[in-house]
Amino acid sequence: MTGISTHVLDTSLGRPAEGVPVELALHTEGGWTVLGTSATDSDGRAKDLPAVEAGSVVRLLFDTAAYYAVKSEETPFFPEVSIVFTVAPAQHHYHVPLLLNPFGYSVYRGS
Repeated sequence: MTGISTHVLDTSLGRPAEGVPVELALHTEGGWTVLGTSATDSDGRAKDLPAVEAGSVVRLLFDTAAYYAVKSEETPFFPEVSIVFTVAPAQHHYHVPLLLNPFGYSVYRGS
């Protein structure tokens, strides 16, 4: 099993994005199956997502509309961010940070 964690940083504010809902889902023949949900803590981290099987294709779905609804009256350009990746058999853990601002985002495989 491979652990999954994430970290969301609000680059427009220069600090962690607290309260971003995050969903982890597994791709199956029938579509996506939700494995677990979380929300980022005061440090912008979601550390309590479930582990997944190696070789799986998974999706991290960030509800950025919910985050920005608390921060601003404007509707965000990206109401959600969906990151899909394959879990390699040799990996014991993946950390997938999201750098977020109202008009863009960047994601990478962390360590």
